[in-house]
Amino acid sequence: MSMADDTKSPEQTAAAEKPAPETETEAGAQPEEAPEIDARDLEIVKLKEEAGALKERLLRTAADMDNLRKRAEREKAEATLYAATNFARDLLSVADNMSRALAALPAEAREKADEATKNLLAGVELTERELLKVFERYNIRKVETVGAKFDPNFHQALFEIPTKDHPPGTVVQEMQSGFAIGDRCLRPAMVGVAKAEG
Repeated sequence: MSMADDTKSPEQTAAAEKPAPETETEAGAQPEEAPEIDARDLEIVKLKEEAGALKERLLRTAADMDNLRKRAEREKAEATLYAATNFARDLLSVADNMSRALAALPAEAREKADEATKNLLAGVELTERELLKVFERYNIRKVETVGAKFDPNFHQALFEIPTKDHPPGTVVQEMQSGFAIGDRCLRPAMVGVAKAEG
């Protein structure tokens, strides 16, 4: 012990050894106020969490409604586009018959034909063109064939032709026209496909 310690009175020594108060309650604050503040803070936190959860539910519901609206619009557009599928499929035979009628008369015979036959052929050609225009109006189109790469979604291979003139898998001959409606195949084209000679 130092000399300075010897000069202290017993009360001073006891006060120096006593630890400082750590909390407000020990220092003399009223204990009732702390729980009240804590309860209010907890209530605020709870309400903020509830508001956040409700906001998240609202955003999720709005997104679901937007997706539902888009899906309904898409289904309506598809229904409109594909509603005529069966009717259009039935009309394809009419287009085929017109093409066959025109192909039945060679170019030489057309030139030598009388006026009535030429007028009849012109009428059949005009009707065929008009039918194809109506198809286009309803998004029905002929499938690309000769020179195109074979596509099993739109072509049906009837035979293979060994050749060096075309790469393997290329459509080289069309036996019957194919048609598509929108992105779907209405009727596949009947085709001959090139294969490597060997």
